[in-house]
Amino acid sequence: MQIKKHTDRGNDLFELVMYVVAAICLVSFLIKGEAAKVMEAALIIGVLLLIRIVVKITKTPMFAALRFSVLLFICITMILANELGFYGVIPYLDKFEHLFSGVILCFVGLLIYKKANDRETTKTHNAHVAIWLSLFFSIAMAGVWEIYEFTTDHLLGLNSQNGSLIDTMTDIICGTSGAIATSLYLAVKAKYKKMPLLDDSRS
Repeated sequence: MQIKKHTDRGNDLFELVMYVVAAICLVSFLIKGEAAKVMEAALIIGVLLLIRIVVKITKTPMFAALRFSVLLFICITMILANELGFYGVIPYLDKFEHLFSGVILCFVGLLIYKKANDRETTKTHNAHVAIWLSLFFSIAMAGVWEIYEFTTDHLLGLNSQNGSLIDTMTDIICGTSGAIATSLYLAVKAKYKKMPLLDDSRS
């Protein structure tokens, strides 16, 4: 329990730093007159606030690993890649984003399983079922995202997939790889250390 408190405190600090960085960027780009960058900075703050609002409304708090993964993903994609222009600095940054999205979606699948299972009167958890559901959910969402990109590219004239099947499949493979790695981690944790999220006894 003490470890959990320290982890949550670390996530709180991480989120606070992101607010500060976004605020600095907003003021800096506002002075420079770069409206697009100002909007991106405002969007970062808005997304962070929206996550808190959704958690509060749904009464579904994110466990530490998921929260950290989401914050890190926002930091990489919205702050480093878009706001600070790291797409041109770090090669294949887009692929790392898809890889990491597989990790996040696997944790989201785990949270969905717990939320749905807690509604049952027995409230018994099966770690194996939870892990498989999380894995398949994450892989499916990788495919759904590419369907979304394909649709917007053709309907709105965008170029998210670079007009390439290779780009599409590489993105799906990256997302799937992240999901597999996370599910293996969860399987090892469930076997040797138990999973606090699914262990009502918190042993």
